[in-house]
Amino acid sequence: MGGTRIVVGYTANDSGADALALATRLASASEALLDVVMVLPSEARNSVVPADAGYERHLKERSRRWLAEASASLGDDVAQSLHVRYAESFAEGLIAAAHEFGASLIVVGAARGGILGRSRIGSVAGELLHSSDVPVALAPAGSREVPAAQGVSRITTAIGTRPGADALLEASVALARATLAPLRLLSLVSIDLPAGMDEGLAELTSTVHADEVLLTARRALPTGIEATAEVAEGPTIEDAVRGLEWHAGEIVLVGSSRLATPHHLFLGSTAAKMLRELPVPMIVVPRTAASGATS
Repeated sequence: MGGTRIVVGYTANDSGADALALATRLASASEALLDVVMVLPSEARNSVVPADAGYERHLKERSRRWLAEASASLGDDVAQSLHVRYAESFAEGLIAAAHEFGASLIVVGAARGGILGRSRIGSVAGELLHSSDVPVALAPAGSREVPAAQGVSRITTAIGTRPGADALLEASVALARATLAPLRLLSLVSIDLPAGMDEGLAELTSTVHADEVLLTARRALPTGIEATAEVAEGPTIEDAVRGLEWHAGEIVLVGSSRLATPHHLFLGSTAAKMLRELPVPMIVVPRTAASGATS
């Protein structure tokens, strides 16, 4: 991942600090350039009245001051670049910046009011997860408390029960190589039984299928990439996630839903359920035209 760029959507609040902390940790671990972006409303730029022009200058100066303060907090360990951009929405501005810089990842914080250590999807993340063609990382509340030196301790890739996880595996392998982190392939077995179905038979069928999916994924890994494989079980996705071991510096990758248009994101129901319980950051990877769903 060295030589690549990461865009972080910065706001001068706790959510922005969480996003900046996660982005810094990822950039430091992968030797990527960090583009810190503040997005201002486009109407502020389209002013024709002198008073509005003064307001635009005020907004831009304040934004640059906040960016400078954020930059100073990063120290000299991470190569960084600071930007102010205008757009109709924060998400639109971040996607445009990612295209402009050729970034491989967009990082945003969870919505304010989220539970410590968990992600809650706010309007910005929600729009990104429905429109971005660039992978999106969600920083849980409290990410700012995790030191950058923590690095990336492990990458867990949630392999879905449908074939076509090529893009997700490629992104996982690239991140594992860039951060020198071990890779864990994970299959979540959620047993939401239809009425009247034999519980033992359903559990057996589901577990066998999960094992097959993991085996197929391991075989698809390039030479030299080792990965552990684990089947998580529970009566619900949330129970399965809670029952797993998570490292402090772990990152989870999931693929976008089959409902997504090719090369774009859409957070599937499995990933959304995972997100509510995950104590670590999640990266959502767009599917490709050739691939199927992974969540």
